[in-house]
Amino acid sequence: MCYEIDRLPPLPPIAGGAADTEDLVLTASDGTKFAAFAARSEKPSGSGIVVLPDVRGLFGFYEDLAVRFAEQGINSVAYDYFGRTAGVAKRDADFDFMPEVRKTTQPGIAADTRAAIEYLKSPAGGSCTSIFTVGFCFGGSNSWNQAAEKHGLAGAIGFYGRPGPGFADGAPGPAAKAPDMECPILGLMGGGDPSIPLSDIEMFRQALDAAGVTNEIVVYPGAPHSFFDRSYDEHKEACDDAWTRMLGFIKANAK
Repeated sequence: MCYEIDRLPPLPPIAGGAADTEDLVLTASDGTKFAAFAARSEKPSGSGIVVLPDVRGLFGFYEDLAVRFAEQGINSVAYDYFGRTAGVAKRDADFDFMPEVRKTTQPGIAADTRAAIEYLKSPAGGSCTSIFTVGFCFGGSNSWNQAAEKHGLAGAIGFYGRPGPGFADGAPGPAAKAPDMECPILGLMGGGDPSIPLSDIEMFRQALDAAGVTNEIVVYPGAPHSFFDRSYDEHKEACDDAWTRMLGFIKANAK
């Protein structure tokens, strides 16, 4: 598992502007309704980002993260994976998420991501012209996978995602999908993460290089899984660097 329910993302190194927020219910192309949280920038840059959570689905960490992106001029939507199996209600710390994770499918995640992208491109979402994804753990892998789903993304960012297979529906992982990826990839990984060996990270880098996919895979020495956390003072330098790299990646790849 990634984040505990009470965790919060680190603050960006440079303070930004204001944002307004809204709880949403979006509808995927197959008619599924799912929960989402939007944050719109007071001074939008034209870029938008879809936030793909860890295995818990949508909760406070990702809502706060959406706000931090909007404060940097990047309109954002964080969404919940479990509309098909658990409804659209907000959930507390007692929510039994793993049975729902096992029911997720890559086509379902792609459909929900597409609906979030369409929202960001709409006037209600800020008429964004460059869309990115970012995800964490389970969401990190899912974020990279969206680069192969013909969403027209400007880039895909993943924190400590697994490059190999392991999805509940038996779908291939990001490394196997590298030949179909259509946008640059940023990977932010913990060098002290026992769940993702350095050999797997290097395998992903090699797969992206072999497919001709522009990529930057960063490994933070000694950083654990889920190091991107406001409470980890000992990893503040890595958190600050991750923010700098994300914001630079978005600025460099905006269309």
